Amino acid sequence: MSTFTNTYSNDNDNYFSNLGRATRAFLSALLASKPYSDLAQKEVIASSVANEERYVRPSKRDIALLNSEAARYENLMPNLASELRFLASRG
Repeated sequence: MSTFTNTYSNDNDNYFSNLGRATRAFLSALLASKPYSDLAQKEVIASSVANEERYVRPSKRDIALLNSEAARYENLMPNLASELRFLASRG
């Protein structure tokens, strides 16, 4: 006749249960999202601020500055110079 002994204990203080609780707490903190009402309120505030700000056309000095920077980088980084000229032309 053989005997079988079960040494499993139902304690909540063992290593794996602590590890599981810590993992769940970490994941809940990592994946936590703010309630919808808070996000909606911030969006309303942001949109009201955005509506109050008006577009200000860049001055000729700013455009000249971008063009001079483009000329400065023409030999080193032609792509950057092209991008700076494009930004200046959009003004």
